[in-house]
Amino acid sequence: MSSADCLFTPFTSRNLSLSNRVVMAPMTRSASPGNIPGPAVAEYYRRRAEGDVGLIITEGTCVNHVAAHGYPDVPNFYGEQALEGWREVVDAVHGAGGKIAPQLWHVGGVRRPAKGANLPGGDTPGYSPSGMSMPGKVNGHAMTLDDIEAVVNAFADAAADAQKVGFDAVEIHGAHGYLIDQFFWDQLNQRTDEYGGDLVQRTRFATEIVSAMRRRVGPDFAIILRWSQWKLHDYNARLATTPQQMESFLQPLCDAGVDIFHCSTRRFWQPEFEGSDLNLAGWTKKLTGKPTISVGSVGLNDDFLPEGSSDFKDAAPASLDTLLERLDRGEFDLVAVGRALIANPDWARKVREGETDQLQAYAKEMLQELS
Repeated sequence: MSSADCLFTPFTSRNLSLSNRVVMAPMTRSASPGNIPGPAVAEYYRRRAEGDVGLIITEGTCVNHVAAHGYPDVPNFYGEQALEGWREVVDAVHGAGGKIAPQLWHVGGVRRPAKGANLPGGDTPGYSPSGMSMPGKVNGHAMTLDDIEAVVNAFADAAADAQKVGFDAVEIHGAHGYLIDQFFWDQLNQRTDEYGGDLVQRTRFATEIVSAMRRRVGPDFAIILRWSQWKLHDYNARLATTPQQMESFLQPLCDAGVDIFHCSTRRFWQPEFEGSDLNLAGWTKKLTGKPTISVGSVGLNDDFLPEGSSDFKDAAPASLDTLLERLDRGEFDLVAVGRALIANPDWARKVREGETDQLQAYAKEMLQELS
């Protein structure tokens, strides 16, 4: 028997069943010219499904709002042509025996006016709670109540479209300093209305999005929320500094209808609070009782974006023993894998078959080619 058996046991929750515990993490690819996912996108995800990934979470896909995009060639999740492209992706993944969820995204204040770049929305500025993309720097549009309603509706429309297209679940990008996370963080959300205030009050925008999505898709379609403490421009940022704060933050999201929490960390092995070795996913599961996805340098010996680096190359393959021990004891339920699945679409199958030496040799070769 393989030591990785726990990674390949079925997962079943209230509204999602998977063949195993391996999740492909969402990773921006900028590989959809004209913002339309084409045959190459379908083939990319099909290969990972063939390689025994239990659930694929797509790259971030932008909802139908004028300021949602922030990077070129990121796929839309609206419009007949884009949705037909996603239908072909779904069919390809299902044909290979996999399951798939789109990640719905709005970049918020991170957006910069296009200035000739190929971004939908042209010169539209970044939208954010208080007009900021980083603390103390007002350089965008502070969202009005009408803006908030429009974005909530855009997420709800996208969730309904995901269900119609045939996806198995949907993930909301609420992490890393993008729009939803900007509402969570007091450094960027300085509103004095009902969408600002203390940590619980700052969840209102997200809970309205989740509730609106739930009304559109019903109870039997899984809603995943990805969240993080850290931000793109502040790795040390923390929304909750104690378990009590974290519980107060998470409870409104549970009440709104989140089924699974995808807990983004840079290193899965790091404890979230002193006095316990539980990571972010472990604490989230303990406090909510909801299934959680752990992520962060799985199969590698360093985080996905080392400090001082602007690329994703500075890590080497590492043992999975610690990860498997924590999964086996139930600290979290699912494991998201990023770079290792870029390097080798058969990563999950090779782990299941015990070919870790071959896998590490292949990954080293790929990393050397990238460096």
